[in-house]
Amino acid sequence: MTKTFTIALLGNPNCGKSSLFNQLTGLRQKVGNFPGVTVDKKVGKLGLENGQEVSIIDFPGTYSFYPTSIDERIVVQSLSNPNDENYPDAVVYVADVTKLEKHLLLLTQLRDLGLPLVLALNMADVAEQQGLEVSTELLRKRLGVPVVMLSGRTGAGVNDLKRLLEEMIAQPGAYAASSPFFNMTRQEKALADAAKTIVPGANTYQGLLIAHHYEWLPFLSEAQRALLKDTSEEHGFVSLSSQVGETMQRFDRFTPAVKAALKAKESGEKGITERLDTILTHRFFGPLIFFGLMLLVFQAIFAWAGTPMEWIETFFTFVGDQVRETLPAGWYTDLLTDGIIAGLGGVLVFIPQITILFLLIAILEEVGYMARAAFMFDQVMQSFGLNGRSIVALVSGGACAIPAIMSTRTIGNWKERLITILVTPFISCSARIPVYTVLVGFVVPPKTVLGIFNMQGLAFMGLYLLGIVSALGAAYIFKLILKTREQSFLMLELPEYRVPVARNVGLTVWEKVQSFVVEAGKIILGVSIVLWFLASYGPPGEMVAAETEALSAAEQLQLDETETDNLVASRKIEASFAGHIGKAVEPVIRPLGYDWKIGIALITSFAAREVFVGTMATIYSIGSADDEFTVRERMAQERNPLTGEPVYNMATALSLLLFYVFAMQCMSTVAVVKRETKSWKWPAIQFAFMTGLAYLSGLLAYQLLS
Repeated sequence: MTKTFTIALLGNPNCGKSSLFNQLTGLRQKVGNFPGVTVDKKVGKLGLENGQEVSIIDFPGTYSFYPTSIDERIVVQSLSNPNDENYPDAVVYVADVTKLEKHLLLLTQLRDLGLPLVLALNMADVAEQQGLEVSTELLRKRLGVPVVMLSGRTGAGVNDLKRLLEEMIAQPGAYAASSPFFNMTRQEKALADAAKTIVPGANTYQGLLIAHHYEWLPFLSEAQRALLKDTSEEHGFVSLSSQVGETMQRFDRFTPAVKAALKAKESGEKGITERLDTILTHRFFGPLIFFGLMLLVFQAIFAWAGTPMEWIETFFTFVGDQVRETLPAGWYTDLLTDGIIAGLGGVLVFIPQITILFLLIAILEEVGYMARAAFMFDQVMQSFGLNGRSIVALVSGGACAIPAIMSTRTIGNWKERLITILVTPFISCSARIPVYTVLVGFVVPPKTVLGIFNMQGLAFMGLYLLGIVSALGAAYIFKLILKTREQSFLMLELPEYRVPVARNVGLTVWEKVQSFVVEAGKIILGVSIVLWFLASYGPPGEMVAAETEALSAAEQLQLDETETDNLVASRKIEASFAGHIGKAVEPVIRPLGYDWKIGIALITSFAAREVFVGTMATIYSIGSADDEFTVRERMAQERNPLTGEPVYNMATALSLLLFYVFAMQCMSTVAVVKRETKSWKWPAIQFAFMTGLAYLSGLLAYQLLS
């Protein structure tokens, strides 16, 4: 079987590499991850005019072979080891032609690997608008690599690149540099020669990279590390000074080439990007504009997603009803309707929110605004162990934690991304609103203060603020606990403002939605079936006895059909495994003021926070859970059978409120955290931490007030 020719797509962050990847591969791409890490790896297929199909790997954005993030380390470890599974046959290097001098350091390093290499000068359309003239022939001669002008946004020049790739595949040797761009010192050359003997097939420059990074390169054994350490000390090698010297030499060589090849029209006026940045990145107005935009994003997720989410719920309710009417009664019908179909609905109902969030974020990314947001908030966020881009996830978490956690993929630093994922669920999502609506009335009277402020409304705001403060506090704790070799500082280039490309936005949204449905959906569906089983079945005979007892009680009380059904549902859930679990955990939750009925609600609301209201409606035989105030009125009538005191007094209600502020949101959130971290370790830690904090806060509130 012939091995597929593999091309690596490389370039600095914000060079337009992803746009070109989309142009080349379209929907023929998939997302995986690099071995041993959670960094996404995009791989696509490109069909050439000669009928040949090649594989393209979109590597993370990288500034140089001297990495400052996990993303950049992926590139170094893949390209310094010819035996790596992601080692390419050739490289297409994408550079923003309007910022060419800043983008050529990595190109010259790639040139010294000896791989066939093509320089793709992106943003040709922007260069034309700016009056920038580029001599590709002069660049080719001075840099020693073929050059092609193109626009990943419009597709101009992409066919030229494809023809160049056909020629490169046919004659790869003609596209590989014959002489090094960087001239090593005698000391560096001796060390590189010694280091490359350790990795079969490595050339001299790869040997130097191995000598620089032997402490963390994963393909080296401990014995090899020890040998490299001894060799470095023997040669008196100082990595940092060597890196500085190499970088300066490379700039000294390619800077004159760039200045000779590029000519720009003189203009005394500021460009549109500079004029916009004076406002959008202003110390005072910049954050205000950002929060205004995020408010619009939040409202869009909250408002625009409402109707399509109702359509999805209605559709699955209709399908479930039709299946129930068509198939004979039995456990398999219940499993299909209440377990599988309901579980699928629980997965797909989030699609509108995820689509809207990533549609808007993708547009802001394409425009060039999100890099500014990260720049503005990075210093503040880093003091809590977060990243400037974390602000997007924290704000979006007010709508739903699921898309918010998925949005953390824009954070390059793994520690900061992980902390953001771990603390985002502290932000109260829209699903908690029904819970707050039911419980706030037991804690705060419906009074008006200062003539305009409703006290219950202020309590709502206080719950949200408590979540925000908790998220930042937890982030600071994780910052102190989590250790990483990765340096925590922001290094990015602010791109030019551009009109978004619908193709790129659409592919981004499609990738995110597909990832959620396929990866997280499997877990959500599985948990839904388990919850259905626990709520639908109980120990042998108990469910039948509960139903018989309920029917007898309904006959004595002369209840109508709806009231009878509600009473039966109430008694059956009490007799179910979920009810038994609720009673089993009652001794544990009793110190918080909760009885077994609240225990059942805590268990079932793990499916989704708003299920708390529906569970209470079922337990108290109310029927419809659409009216939270009806549920609250029935809960207010509940009395402790031993003391005769109200079950839902201020102490219990406040304890419950605090529990739901801090507790892990829902199974969907757990599933997404597992998907994003590629491990059950972190969702388990997150669940334990948040549940412990929820329990402790609820315990203190109840014990102090009761």
